[in-house]
Amino acid sequence: MTGRIIIDLFTTLDGVAQAPGGPEEDTRDGFPYGGWQAGYPSEAVMRSVTAGMETLDALLLGRRTYDIFAGYWPQHTTGPEGFIGQLFDRVPKYVASRDADIQLDWQGSTRIGDDLAAEIAQLREKHQDVHVIGSVDFVQTLLAERLYDELQLWVYPVVLGQGRKVFPDGAAPASMKLLHAESGDGGTLLLRYAPVSGEVRTGTMGE
Repeated sequence: MTGRIIIDLFTTLDGVAQAPGGPEEDTRDGFPYGGWQAGYPSEAVMRSVTAGMETLDALLLGRRTYDIFAGYWPQHTTGPEGFIGQLFDRVPKYVASRDADIQLDWQGSTRIGDDLAAEIAQLREKHQDVHVIGSVDFVQTLLAERLYDELQLWVYPVVLGQGRKVFPDGAAPASMKLLHAESGDGGTLLLRYAPVSGEVRTGTMGE
């Protein structure tokens, strides 16, 4: 059975996915709201995240998110986050980068990016559930080229008005199929989508 590429993102109501976890996570363009997710704790989101970890057998990350993870998770393999830390430390990690000289010191890390479509096809053959976490710039490439099987959004009840968005102006037009929608505590909403082939259809309402 062919494996899946699953995109996991925390996002605001206005689609911002930049730096949900902490103030220093991604300060590009002077982003002042790093750590916006912390103000909205949700047990439902944590249950959903944990459920996804049960089948995750590889990570596919953009360079910036990889560097953040590599600097954090190997030091957090015990304690409350130990389950996630041990999992991330153990599974293969694929890093999308065009830099052939990139240094990947975290065990089990491999660079991809020379032929993304072919390489992702190979990942589907090797793994069951490959998760793309964060990596919003890389995600935009996957979305535009439809190189994914599921987009999973945890939407939080906050509007920031700035920051890097999942679908910025100029994003490739695309239709999606809603697979699942679920409201959670803290005003959160889980939305799962699959890509739909073909062009976006337009028309006149009522005709």
